Amino acid sequence: MQTDSRIFVAGHRGLVGSSILRVLQERGYSNLLTKTHQELDLSDFGAVERFFSSHKPEYVILAAAKVGGIAANNEYRADFIYENLAIQNNVIFHAHKHNAKKLLFLGSSCIYPKNAPQPITESSLLTSELEYTNEPYAIAKIAGLKMCESFALQYGCNFLSVMPTNLYGDNDNFNLHTSHVLPALLRKIHLAKLLAQGEYESVQRDVGLSGSELEEFLARFGISAQSVQIWGSGKPRREFLHALDMARACVYVMEHIDFENVRGSAAEVRNTHINIGYGSDVSIAELAQMIKTIVGFEGELVFDSTKPDGTYQKLMDSSKIQALGWQPTIDLESGIASVYAHYLKSYGGK
Repeated sequence: MQTDSRIFVAGHRGLVGSSILRVLQERGYSNLLTKTHQELDLSDFGAVERFFSSHKPEYVILAAAKVGGIAANNEYRADFIYENLAIQNNVIFHAHKHNAKKLLFLGSSCIYPKNAPQPITESSLLTSELEYTNEPYAIAKIAGLKMCESFALQYGCNFLSVMPTNLYGDNDNFNLHTSHVLPALLRKIHLAKLLAQGEYESVQRDVGLSGSELEEFLARFGISAQSVQIWGSGKPRREFLHALDMARACVYVMEHIDFENVRGSAAEVRNTHINIGYGSDVSIAELAQMIKTIVGFEGELVFDSTKPDGTYQKLMDSSKIQALGWQPTIDLESGIASVYAHYLKSYGGK
């Protein structure tokens, strides 16, 4: 890519997309194309057609997706598979039709089987059944990476896919109805700390509710001055990568890696996607304790084993991207501390 290349970052307001935009700007890329959902509905075939025809992006980073945690994935199954398939189909197809030089599709580690051997290699894809709670989302993401692979094989498109591990960062989703585990724990433990300190008005400002509605909200999510209730046993292990590290990996792939670097020499080309992870994991209990220490909450963490744990472990084997020259730089503890500082500044805590 040249610094004046037309680069479309789809999903630039999201956790990863905003970080990718920041990294591109820091590296001097000046012709960046972005559209909000109100300006361009990526699930609308005609709208995407008009955008590509008018702007003719040379490079496309597809970070737009409908995302959520275990509860959201399980409850809104139809929405997750339909909306993600629509977004992917439209953007990837029109990138091909309008001769984009390169496209990068961002998937998710949930594409892998529920009981995949750890750490998970790219070759584990489609070897056994998926985790039920996020199966529709996972199937959509599998379709996206296979679409990129297929367009590369049939038409010679330089389309690549990267599969990030669990991500977190400053621009995370802290909505307790739809958030992933790390930002959800961070906000819940922060609110519990405020309650323990008697900062009830700060809790009201943070949540945007008062009176019985606030009490109902806190009870629903197991937040009190004495304790924080957490879904599951706390035993499952998860790997976490800071969104800035992920963004740097994406830009590295766009700058240095082509489809030919990952297709291999076998007659049947499979698993050309690239895992991107931190390289080690922690249990949910260890994560919660780390967040508790960073936030400064002195109450109890209560694990509700009646709630689903999801997959027991999801540790990515990132040896492929490491062999291609990229390494993460942000450790989990300092990353969480940075996110918490950003949360306090941006979301009105004490």
